[in-house]
Amino acid sequence: MNIESGKADSSMLKKVIRAIFGAPKQLKDTDLFHKMALIPVLAWVGLGADGLSSSAYGPEEAFKALGSHTYLALLLALVMALTVFIISYSYSRIIEHFPHGGGGYIVATHLLGEKAGVVSGSALLVDYVMTITISIASGVDAVFSYLPFQYHTFKVPFAVSLIVILIILNVRGVKESVTVMAPIFMVFVATHIVLLIYGVSTHADRFVPVMNNFGSGIRHDVSSIGVIGILMLFMRAYSLGGGTYTGIEAVSNGLQIMREPRVQTGKRTMLYMAISLAFTASLILLCYLFLALKPVEGMTLNAVLANTLFSNWPMGHWLAFITIFSEGALLLVAAQAGFVDGPRVMSNMAIDSWFPHRFAALSVRLTMRNGILLMGLAAIALLFYTGGSVGMLVVMYSINVFITFSLSQLGMSKFFIQRRKEDPQWFRHLSVHLVGLILCVTILAVTTFEKFAEGGWMTLLITSVVIFVCYLIKGHYNKVRQGIADLDNTLLDFPISHTYNSEPLDHNNQTAIQLVSGYGGFGVHTLLSILTTFPKTYKNVIFVSVAVIDSGSYKGAEEVEALEASVKEGLEKYVELARRLGFAADCRMELATDVVEGATDLCKEIHGEYPRSTVFTGQLTFRLEKFYHRMLHNETAFAIQRRLQWDGLTTVILPIRVRT
Repeated sequence: MNIESGKADSSMLKKVIRAIFGAPKQLKDTDLFHKMALIPVLAWVGLGADGLSSSAYGPEEAFKALGSHTYLALLLALVMALTVFIISYSYSRIIEHFPHGGGGYIVATHLLGEKAGVVSGSALLVDYVMTITISIASGVDAVFSYLPFQYHTFKVPFAVSLIVILIILNVRGVKESVTVMAPIFMVFVATHIVLLIYGVSTHADRFVPVMNNFGSGIRHDVSSIGVIGILMLFMRAYSLGGGTYTGIEAVSNGLQIMREPRVQTGKRTMLYMAISLAFTASLILLCYLFLALKPVEGMTLNAVLANTLFSNWPMGHWLAFITIFSEGALLLVAAQAGFVDGPRVMSNMAIDSWFPHRFAALSVRLTMRNGILLMGLAAIALLFYTGGSVGMLVVMYSINVFITFSLSQLGMSKFFIQRRKEDPQWFRHLSVHLVGLILCVTILAVTTFEKFAEGGWMTLLITSVVIFVCYLIKGHYNKVRQGIADLDNTLLDFPISHTYNSEPLDHNNQTAIQLVSGYGGFGVHTLLSILTTFPKTYKNVIFVSVAVIDSGSYKGAEEVEALEASVKEGLEKYVELARRLGFAADCRMELATDVVEGATDLCKEIHGEYPRSTVFTGQLTFRLEKFYHRMLHNETAFAIQRRLQWDGLTTVILPIRVRT
């Protein structure tokens, strides 16, 4: 009765999980990648929203930094738009040369070395956590601008609930989450086009006085604080508005989710984002200047702008509310970029062994569930730490993204200098990246100096801790890899004296089902252990392997086919070795996103054909078990053993000792 009840509870739990997160994707569907990929407009929504939404806080921070010298906003609007186009163009070049995505981490790793790569990747990861946090916090600020002040105590709990919703949407799938949010994005675009064009056009008569104020303001400040003082004031405001550019790299990081041809799709998405961001950010600054706006407690400057412009319209209050609500909702969409790109950077680093390998795994929905959950939980922790303060988050946010920007621009500059003999246009490309490098390093230096004591130190500390942990993880994996290499050297070329067995398998004979991955000393060691531990017991050996679709292979149908071919080749080598050792041998393979699920199903299927069978698998063992071993090594063997033994299949785990 208890067993039946347990099975019923388990079945009900699976149904609930499937209802929330969605059913598994069909890996054999030949159109799967096409169906899940994003066209430019949807990519603009899912990734470009990160850049466009920064207009909600970047221009405001820059304008406030000007203090009483607001006349400089005219020049700031021009320089801000120009910076957007320079950085966007440089990232379009990155898209061309790194079409499989990865953005700043891949660029720094390939062009500057793995040390620069881990710095860039760690900075990106922390940055994407902050992308989620600041987008949600800023969006909540925008919405709560229209609520009574006593309700502002509910900002943080409301923000946490939004992050949980985003976690669920992203575990379901990127395209699904983006499609849900597309209407929000379009409402933002429509309302802000009306807001900004109306604001500038109805105050066009202010342009001449503003120009006159610019000239008189320059003359007055030259006599009072000097040219250097004006330059420093402008650079401070320009740098503190650096949050405006923080989402530009998202497109180059997320190329894997774009529809073929990816490069053209990525470049078109980048163009959409650059135009929309430059237009929005620069016109917002002009509207601030033309209307001479002043901050109002409890309201964002954009909310003040919308209230002022629409105050005389019929139902103007509601139109202003919809405009700012769409801004807050867009910031929710912008947090999406953190959930899309953060786990992808994490998976790239996991493939290179900077992060636990499990972060490269995909769920049954072909999403990086582990990375999504980690990003979401980290964002919630950061939200509580800062109390949802957008001002503090902007400072923390801007520093890290410009570390990655600077390393990317430096790497691309080095790339074109090295290719100057092959590329006749190398200097034109180099000049763009050099200008981008100067702008990014300037913003990074000024922001770090100005805001170090106000929260910048925390960003640098967190990033340094992440880098340190990455080196610890990499060091452990290198030691394990060396131990496995020693196994390969010892076991992959040893003399065999048995008679070759070419007989077919007998279904009535004792059968060893051996789980293997790639062909190597680990699998050979397990096979020899079966031979020595159970001599003359087993006549048949069936090798089972799961071709795991992870973030490294999930780039298209061709990569999946190459993965299947590689796994099949390794299995055939095991079959050949077993027959040379005197066994009758065969192999089976399954394509899956989860080793445990795939291996369990395949072993149960084989057991139905060969009822006198035992499942064998190897497991790494260490002289001294440490608390982090379970996190770094998936312990797949034990998970498979638990499932198979529950189903009545005898499963034996053979230890593989590795010196570390």
